[in-house]
Amino acid sequence: MAKDRKPNRLIHESSPYLLQHAYNPVDWHPWGEEALQKAKQEQKPILVSIGYAACHWCHVMEHQSFEQEDIAAVMNEHFVCIKVDREERPDVDAVYMDALHAMGLQGGWPLNVFLNSDAKPFYGGTYFPPKQWIGLLENIAESYEKSREELDGSAEQFAQHLNRSELAQFGLKESNYHVREEDFRLLGHHLSTRFDKEKGGLGQAPKFPMPTNYMFLLRYYHQTNDQTALNQVHLTLREMAYGGIYDQIGGGFARYSVDTDWLVPHFEKMLYDNGQLMSLYAEAYQATRETLYHEVVYETIAFVERELMSEEGGFYSSLDADSEGEEGRFYTFTKEELQDILGAEEPLFSKYYHATAAGNFEHGRNILHRRISDEKYAKENELELDVLQEMVQGWKEKIMAVRATRVRPGLDDKILCSWNALMLKGLADAYYTFGNKHFLELALRNARFILTKLKQGDKLYHNYKKGKATIEGFLEDYALLIRAFTRLYKVTFEEEWLLEARSLADYTLQHFFDEDEQLFFFTDNSSEKLIARKKEIFDNVVPSSNSVMATNLHFLGLYFDEERYTSLSDEMLRKVKELVVKEPSHLSNWAMLYFYKLTPTAEVAIVGDQAPEMRSELSSFFLPNMLLLGSTQEQAADSKIPLLADKVAIQGKTTVYVCYNKTCQLPVHTAAEALEQLQNKTQQDSKFPAL
Repeated sequence: MAKDRKPNRLIHESSPYLLQHAYNPVDWHPWGEEALQKAKQEQKPILVSIGYAACHWCHVMEHQSFEQEDIAAVMNEHFVCIKVDREERPDVDAVYMDALHAMGLQGGWPLNVFLNSDAKPFYGGTYFPPKQWIGLLENIAESYEKSREELDGSAEQFAQHLNRSELAQFGLKESNYHVREEDFRLLGHHLSTRFDKEKGGLGQAPKFPMPTNYMFLLRYYHQTNDQTALNQVHLTLREMAYGGIYDQIGGGFARYSVDTDWLVPHFEKMLYDNGQLMSLYAEAYQATRETLYHEVVYETIAFVERELMSEEGGFYSSLDADSEGEEGRFYTFTKEELQDILGAEEPLFSKYYHATAAGNFEHGRNILHRRISDEKYAKENELELDVLQEMVQGWKEKIMAVRATRVRPGLDDKILCSWNALMLKGLADAYYTFGNKHFLELALRNARFILTKLKQGDKLYHNYKKGKATIEGFLEDYALLIRAFTRLYKVTFEEEWLLEARSLADYTLQHFFDEDEQLFFFTDNSSEKLIARKKEIFDNVVPSSNSVMATNLHFLGLYFDEERYTSLSDEMLRKVKELVVKEPSHLSNWAMLYFYKLTPTAEVAIVGDQAPEMRSELSSFFLPNMLLLGSTQEQAADSKIPLLADKVAIQGKTTVYVCYNKTCQLPVHTAAEALEQLQNKTQQDSKFPAL
């Protein structure tokens, strides 16, 4: 980066990704009215280049093209050049990524799209090597001058495509609303056809964690007792935890694996992955008591607190894949380096983590990974298990000490509401499962940060950095935060969190809801208008904001006895039901909602001074379709939650009410009795054959 150059307009931005380009010779503008007006006034085409701070190929293209004076000169002469951080502006990214797909091209980042002066797209692509890039720039500049009418015609067609309803675009027709056992079984079967039964995950390389797929499978197993589903969860979670995608020394997961074995990661570490994977491994531990999952959750939380938590209690977005100009250098070691660090214990270490003299990565370096359990390794190497585990802990401390002296990967220190909500839920889930008070303290601190820094009046903001929140919230911010606050209520019984969740839901109904299609737009009706207003339907690495909202409305409808929430949730699922059954791997969060609606959700109210302790006993078990509420008062008459307001502690003893469809079973005084009522009901509802 040539700091001796005069900076461009990006120097005033908060996004680390934009700041990385602030000293490019390209005359970059941030997305906004100034740049769009300039294009209109000068009648120039617009180049929108979209990426994010931890994106490896974004850095490569910057170095090869955007830092080069000759290429920048062509860009500056012929185009109004706009740089966008896709994590700050997912709305802009969604519009132009959709345009790229409409052009029949494969999406990805960096995303480079050419627009006419009305911001309508006519051509695009992803990464271009320098020669190809400069040739493309010259061709487009010439075409824009000589064939403007033709390009405007193409742009108009793409703009019309972008404004088509997502329901029409994906062939989502009205279907009857029946949530049926046969369809649920079929849904599970369709997902199972994609299982990699050897290494876990779905399909071939590259492999992404996709946590909602496995959270759904845990629920499928819970409902059907189908061992195939649980086996696939076990296989996937174990292989990921043993693989290079998991940081064996410092904890936390990389974004994806480039191979089928989960060995070679793309080394960037994202907040959203780690928050969701904490939830998944915590749930899997509840369902199985697998000690490996306990270890993964504790280490991942330690990583996030150590490397991604701000002093104010917010969580930063990501760590870069590269350091010292090399991908993965911070995390990998040569055999010689390991010998220097570990001395006589190096052979045992290298056998445990599969490090070799030749290395399994670039430049003779090793990605540390495991293949067998500690029990098996101890037996094979004639060690006592506790001795091995003590040695492993010592090895980790020594390697971490060396890593502390290395050049660290770049930190993307912007704080995003939606991603913080995923981490907040992850911490609440970890506390719910393990009862570790520190996890709850971190969660509450983060929740207070979000309310203080990312909420103004009744409106959320998407981003925060250096005391400022500048971009109005998107549906993902509201949806994921509503879900996190609902979960936070469940682990604290503090009603403010549930009331906050309802208030945010009401805001989305007023400002994001499309009455015609009964789904939610991604952007607030008071926000900046783009050339299209999109809806997010497909679940990806992060579940879609519409599937999360539909699930939120399901549970809030039960908590507050609000029929309009419940019926809207039903209507939203009805819109996508056929596709959920056919393509569950792309709609797995919708598939979870299908599970919640298949049988009545248990409404469990605990009243009395031992309510938190009783909750802790129940949380030892995997009970995924349960609404939990409680009060430490003997009578919850002042509760604002209808399901709780009429409940009392009978004879002064903490009392549990297990209810379904507003009909309660006999009140009981122990968790064991409540559990028996819950399990009897579950067994009555589970009559499905296997996958």
